[in-house]
Amino acid sequence: MSTMQTTTVRCPHCGRTNRVPVAAEGRPRCGHCKQPLPWMVDAGDDDFTEVAERADVPVVVDLWATWCGPCRMVSPALEKVATDLAGRIKLVKVDVDKNPRLSQRFEVQAVPTLLILDRGETVARQAGAAPAPALRQWVEQSLTARKG
Repeated sequence: MSTMQTTTVRCPHCGRTNRVPVAAEGRPRCGHCKQPLPWMVDAGDDDFTEVAERADVPVVVDLWATWCGPCRMVSPALEKVATDLAGRIKLVKVDVDKNPRLSQRFEVQAVPTLLILDRGETVARQAGAAPAPALRQWVEQSLTARKG
């Protein structure tokens, strides 16, 4: 995978559109107002290591499937958490049906399955959907426990 692949993100502060690399060091900031941008990307079997495991910010991994109703419900909640915690986390979405090696590696038995990776190491895991406030609390508690 080339680190030149980008995704487009609208800045929640000024509304400007920014191109953000799917894999990069650091934390993306808006080119206009310099505020942290939410970092939400897709990854798969071939690029997961570069996109998620090599990230220098904690990564929330959403292992989901297109046919899964709870996955469709949790996706906007995860995007809200990624926006609220912009500059602190990266959200990486993985379609388990298209990426069987990752599904097997993380022993996904139910979707959605959520992971938090810190420098490639799984520090928290949760199965099932939850509302944005509960997801944010889970992410923040997991990151605090890791540092503590």
